[in-house]
Amino acid sequence: MLHVARLARLELTDDEVEHMTGELQKVLGHIDKIAELDLEGVEPTSHVVAVENALRADEPEPSLPRDVALASAPAVSDDGFLVPSPQAS
Repeated sequence: MLHVARLARLELTDDEVEHMTGELQKVLGHIDKIAELDLEGVEPTSHVVAVENALRADEPEPSLPRDVALASAPAVSDDGFLVPSPQAS
């Protein structure tokens, strides 16, 4: 569990390590059960049910006026959102 936490860049307390170890064991147990199934001929899927045409047609629409889009911005520069520069590592 500590290796997984390190890969995820998580700092866990001893209690959290103990709890998450149990949770990870449960997940791996479910994966073992799935591995025992005969899945020959089962099509891979990303959804439990068949999904067709889940997205609307990609058609151009008028955008928000610039002043409306920037009205809630904490900072504006050159008619756009002002974002902080990334800090050097």
